[in-house]
Amino acid sequence: MLIGNQPAKIDAKGRIKIPASFRKYVADKYGNDLYITSLTGDSVLIYPLPEWIGVTQKLEAPPRLLPEKQKYLRITNYYGQLGTMDAQGRVVIQPHLRERAQMNGEVVAVMGHLTYLEVWNNEKFSQLLHAHPFTDEDAEKLAGLGL
Repeated sequence: MLIGNQPAKIDAKGRIKIPASFRKYVADKYGNDLYITSLTGDSVLIYPLPEWIGVTQKLEAPPRLLPEKQKYLRITNYYGQLGTMDAQGRVVIQPHLRERAQMNGEVVAVMGHLTYLEVWNNEKFSQLLHAHPFTDEDAEKLAGLGL
């Protein structure tokens, strides 16, 4: 499973080098094909392609024309692209997503979210954590799920 946080950098060609521990897990379990997208443009979501196919299968289930499904598809397709990790574990983030999410240089954090990776500009993520800290209410809701 993909867990934890690893630093990474974006090179001059707009490629992120997936950290070695994540890269090995993804390649061994899923292969090198990925779907790179975002829901907000603030971060980059990197799905192993088989996991993304699972998401799309859920979206194909009725009701297909649910407005929220259509919105989700519009956003993930706008920011989305298929990618393949090269031998060094690099994959391109398309320019308009890279610019919107401020992905440049060594200022990114790659975090595991069990079945996909989330990539943030460190400064933007620090601001998010500060603005939305984990609260006792959050803990209570999670306790209701048995966590």
